Amino acid sequence: MSELLNKSFVTSNELETLLKERAEGKADFILVDVREQMEYDMGHIKGVDMLKPTSSFQSWGQSFFDENRDKTVIFTCRTDARSGSVQRVFQQNGMKNVINHSGGIVSYRGEIEK
Repeated sequence: MSELLNKSFVTSNELETLLKERAEGKADFILVDVREQMEYDMGHIKGVDMLKPTSSFQSWGQSFFDENRDKTVIFTCRTDARSGSVQRVFQQNGMKNVINHSGGIVSYRGEIEK
Protein backbone atom coordinates (compact mmCIF):
# COMPACT_ATOMS: atom_id res chain seq x y z
CA MET A 1 0.00 0.00 0.00
CA SER A 2 1.27 3.44 -0.86
CA GLU A 3 2.91 5.43 1.91
CA LEU A 4 1.19 8.53 0.50
CA LEU A 5 -2.02 7.25 2.07
CA ASN A 6 -0.53 7.71 5.55
CA LYS A 7 -0.52 11.50 5.28
CA SER A 8 -3.17 14.05 6.26
CA PHE A 9 -2.90 15.74 2.86
CA VAL A 10 -1.62 14.97 -0.63
CA THR A 11 -0.43 17.36 -3.32
CA SER A 12 -1.78 17.23 -6.86
CA ASN A 13 1.33 15.36 -8.06
CA GLU A 14 0.91 12.83 -5.25
CA LEU A 15 -2.78 12.41 -6.11
CA GLU A 16 -1.83 11.67 -9.72
CA THR A 17 0.59 9.01 -8.46
CA LEU A 18 -2.06 7.53 -6.17
CA LEU A 19 -4.62 7.34 -8.98
CA LYS A 20 -2.08 5.46 -11.13
CA GLU A 21 -1.26 3.15 -8.21
CA ARG A 22 -4.97 2.52 -7.62
CA ALA A 23 -5.42 1.60 -11.28
CA GLU A 24 -2.57 -0.90 -10.85
CA GLY A 25 -4.07 -2.34 -7.66
CA LYS A 26 -1.32 -0.87 -5.46
CA ALA A 27 -3.47 1.65 -3.57
CA ASP A 28 -7.01 1.56 -2.21
CA PHE A 29 -8.96 4.73 -1.49
CA ILE A 30 -12.13 6.62 -2.34
CA LEU A 31 -11.76 10.00 -4.08
CA VAL A 32 -14.63 12.34 -3.21
CA ASP A 33 -15.24 15.71 -4.85
CA VAL A 34 -17.07 18.06 -2.45
CA ARG A 35 -17.74 20.86 -4.93
CA GLU A 36 -21.20 21.68 -6.26
CA GLN A 37 -22.79 19.87 -9.22
CA MET A 38 -22.27 22.87 -11.53
CA GLU A 39 -18.54 23.00 -10.72
CA TYR A 40 -18.22 19.24 -11.14
CA ASP A 41 -19.93 19.37 -14.54
CA MET A 42 -17.42 21.98 -15.75
CA GLY A 43 -14.60 19.50 -15.14
CA HIS A 44 -13.47 17.02 -12.52
CA ILE A 45 -10.46 14.86 -11.82
CA LYS A 46 -10.56 11.60 -13.76
CA GLY A 47 -10.92 8.94 -11.09
CA VAL A 48 -13.35 10.74 -8.78
CA ASP A 49 -15.57 8.08 -7.23
CA MET A 50 -18.40 10.30 -6.08
CA LEU A 51 -19.67 13.85 -5.83
CA LYS A 52 -20.79 14.90 -2.34
CA PRO A 53 -21.52 18.65 -2.41
CA THR A 54 -20.55 20.50 0.75
CA SER A 55 -23.82 22.46 0.60
CA SER A 56 -25.75 19.24 1.26
CA PHE A 57 -23.33 17.82 3.86
CA GLN A 58 -26.11 17.51 6.45
CA SER A 59 -27.94 15.04 4.19
CA TRP A 60 -24.97 12.76 3.39
CA GLY A 61 -22.38 13.23 6.14
CA GLN A 62 -23.61 10.66 8.67
CA SER A 63 -24.35 7.89 6.18
CA PHE A 64 -21.00 8.47 4.43
CA PHE A 65 -19.22 8.24 7.80
CA ASP A 66 -21.08 5.04 8.72
CA GLU A 67 -20.36 3.37 5.37
CA ASN A 68 -16.73 4.47 5.01
CA ARG A 69 -15.30 4.96 8.51
CA ASP A 70 -12.68 2.24 8.05
CA LYS A 71 -11.72 3.16 4.48
CA THR A 72 -9.15 5.64 3.21
CA VAL A 73 -10.88 8.68 1.73
CA ILE A 74 -9.35 11.60 -0.15
CA PHE A 75 -11.47 14.75 -0.39
CA THR A 76 -10.94 17.28 -3.16
CA CYS A 77 -12.55 20.57 -4.15
CA ARG A 78 -11.54 23.71 -6.05
CA THR A 79 -8.72 24.99 -3.83
CA ASP A 80 -8.77 22.70 -0.73
CA ALA A 81 -10.83 24.91 1.62
CA ARG A 82 -14.08 22.92 1.48
CA SER A 83 -12.33 19.55 1.33
CA GLY A 84 -10.24 20.59 4.33
CA SER A 85 -13.37 21.50 6.28
CA VAL A 86 -15.02 18.18 5.45
CA GLN A 87 -11.82 16.34 6.39
CA ARG A 88 -11.74 18.07 9.81
CA VAL A 89 -15.37 17.18 10.56
CA PHE A 90 -14.72 13.51 9.84
CA GLN A 91 -11.43 13.53 11.79
CA GLN A 92 -13.14 15.13 14.79
CA ASN A 93 -15.70 12.33 14.71
CA GLY A 94 -13.10 9.57 14.73
CA MET A 95 -12.49 8.79 11.09
CA LYS A 96 -8.77 8.04 10.90
CA ASN A 97 -7.92 7.74 7.20
CA VAL A 98 -9.19 11.01 5.71
CA ILE A 99 -6.87 12.96 3.45
CA ASN A 100 -7.22 16.44 1.98
CA HIS A 101 -6.12 17.15 -1.59
CA SER A 102 -3.94 20.21 -1.02
CA GLY A 103 -4.35 22.84 -3.73
CA GLY A 104 -7.53 21.31 -5.12
CA ILE A 105 -8.41 20.95 -8.77
CA VAL A 106 -6.95 24.37 -9.64
CA SER A 107 -3.48 22.93 -8.97
CA TYR A 108 -4.16 19.56 -10.59
CA ARG A 109 -2.36 18.88 -13.89
CA GLY A 110 -3.56 15.34 -14.41
CA GLU A 111 -6.46 14.15 -16.52
CA ILE A 112 -9.73 16.09 -16.22
CA GLU A 113 -13.12 14.79 -17.37
CA LYS A 114 -16.19 16.78 -18.32
